[in-house]
Amino acid sequence: MIRAVRLAAGLAGMLALAPPVAAQCRQALALGLDVSGSVDAAEYRLQLDGLAAALTDPQVARALLALPAAPVRLAVFEWSGPGYQRPLLGWTEVTDHATLARIAARLAGTARSAAPPGTGLGAAMRHGADLLADQPACWRRTLDISGDGHHNQGPHPREVKTDLVRRGITVNALAIGADAPRGGDRRQADIGALSSYFRAWVILGPGAFVETALGFDDYGAAMARKLLRELELPNLSALDPQ
Repeated sequence: MIRAVRLAAGLAGMLALAPPVAAQCRQALALGLDVSGSVDAAEYRLQLDGLAAALTDPQVARALLALPAAPVRLAVFEWSGPGYQRPLLGWTEVTDHATLARIAARLAGTARSAAPPGTGLGAAMRHGADLLADQPACWRRTLDISGDGHHNQGPHPREVKTDLVRRGITVNALAIGADAPRGGDRRQADIGALSSYFRAWVILGPGAFVETALGFDDYGAAMARKLLRELELPNLSALDPQ
């Protein structure tokens, strides 16, 4: 409740100060989902259904719909090899709960398409940044990249990150741990290493961060945490006494 009050107050202040054209869009949020060869059919389903559940989570929905005069715009794509980026949802203004329900139903009804097995993380970052370039009027432009492994094909993320510095966007990441039993210590070490990789070579911009999911079965909860953090205005964090 405190988070929601702070969010609403800060958004009202920004709306009052922003020029009329900026009020058309509060945030453009592009979500890139990893469907490379390491992601099996069950994990693919957990990822899409987890995103659908996160978008309709009551707290997330409240944050998305906090300022109807300047709605959030969402786009979703999946990625694998450097030449594969498949759109799942074109830019859509989130104006009400019915819109969120339609987005969730679309994701739930999406079937997997044949994709190359490689992991073109750098190419996915570039594709997401190009999508955000189509939304210049939005106050903030954010790219979310989910992944369960390191780049192995196409441009390296560090090269792409250097190219994206001047684009004025934020890139956040969701690092997904292995679902296969590996022992608690080994699993934590794996997800820690992957998170460090994303932190070094992927995330970009003020307040950029890496969220973690211990496995695809934790994806929906991790995505909800990440969306809540992304939708909270950066300047409001200074008001939190904690």
